Amino acid sequence: MAVTAKELAQMCGVSRMTVHRALTDTGRINPRTKEMILAKAKECGYRPDLLARGLVKGQTFYIGVVVLDVNNRYFAQMLSAIEMEARKQGYFVNITLHEQNKEMEKEQLERLADYHVDGIILSSVNQGEAYREFLQSLDTPIVTIGNRIADGIPFVGIEEKKAAREATETILRKGYGKIVFVCPPLERNGKENTHVHQQRLEGFREAVAEWEGQCGSAGKVEAVVIGKNKDYMEKAYGELDQTGRRTAFFCAGDIFALEIMKYMNGKGKRAGKDYGIMGFDCIDTLQYVTPRLNTIYNPVEPVAKEAVKLLFGLMNGEEGLPESVVLDGEMVDGETL
Repeated sequence: MAVTAKELAQMCGVSRMTVHRALTDTGRINPRTKEMILAKAKECGYRPDLLARGLVKGQTFYIGVVVLDVNNRYFAQMLSAIEMEARKQGYFVNITLHEQNKEMEKEQLERLADYHVDGIILSSVNQGEAYREFLQSLDTPIVTIGNRIADGIPFVGIEEKKAAREATETILRKGYGKIVFVCPPLERNGKENTHVHQQRLEGFREAVAEWEGQCGSAGKVEAVVIGKNKDYMEKAYGELDQTGRRTAFFCAGDIFALEIMKYMNGKGKRAGKDYGIMGFDCIDTLQYVTPRLNTIYNPVEPVAKEAVKLLFGLMNGEEGLPESVVLDGEMVDGETL
């Protein structure tokens, strides 16, 4: 059975306050006394009572994180970065998955608030003013990541539209006459928060319109959108131009690009040779894929770090904090365009 701080003080012949100063590295204490206390604590297997400490300070030393799932490597990388940043602050992370269920997301948030976590990072499928009021009613600091919910809710993300526009422009400069934007999550538009994917779609359309406006009839491009999840790989294969015009696919996520490449391989079509393809996110799995996928680096680790930084600022009552932090994406060259 682990010893208590009181028992540790008795063993060392010092007061509990002196033990506290040694263990927390606070206050004035003789270096030799501190060294003696720490050695005895290690020898006896002392572990601090975080619950008791939390009750005294009004903290639980937990933050909650609510996201879609961990099957997508983007979310897995994000959770890893959040956990490491929180750990540096002496905090633990309670992770819950809403699986795109709007009501489940609300229940998870209420449960985390009931457990008095000190703050929450949320990747939401809900949105709007009514949901903003719900979040504020939880009386818990919250930072959203990825999808915007409403004004007044702190947000961290990237310039989605700008990144998608630059990706589309890159494809156009490669001479492709047909571009297919593949974004299965668009089928949930109107049913849940698809802000990220809507921004990527807008960036795609803006780039095509600007290109045609600058190049006239000579720059005419066939732009197609696949916004349904069912059979999207088969539909992508069906969009390969049969007239000899070069076709490229711009996928709103690397996972969609990888699935299409796999399907196309089964049909005898090779990326970079028979068609072009661009992903989005630059997930770590791509290092094992050949040919190397052209994609957009979505700075998931920096975004996660900024989210944790902003959340701890809110938790500590800091003033002058930004309502949003938006980072830039970056083109990553590959071999598939």
